[in-house]
Amino acid sequence: MQLFPCPFCGPRDETEFRYFGEVGKVRPAGGRAVSSAKWSRYLYFQHNAKGRVAEIWCHQTCGELFLMERDNVSHVVFSGSTLRAGEV
Repeated sequence: MQLFPCPFCGPRDETEFRYFGEVGKVRPAGGRAVSSAKWSRYLYFQHNAKGRVAEIWCHQTCGELFLMERDNVSHVVFSGSTLRAGEV
């Protein structure tokens, strides 16, 4: 079992969380005019870097989204911080 740091509820079991995506991934602009290749790249391809990464996670218990920095090789979690403007 691994503990993840929810900035709203404190450390909780990893089974209470859902991965939402990597930080900085931007949906392609253009609506229906976006090519199938660009849309597929957005949906299915990830940067997938080894080491320290910043990701968006959801704590399913409280329903809040937050940023978590962790090492995806060693599983060390460095921080969890809110995405709400003006909150620490």
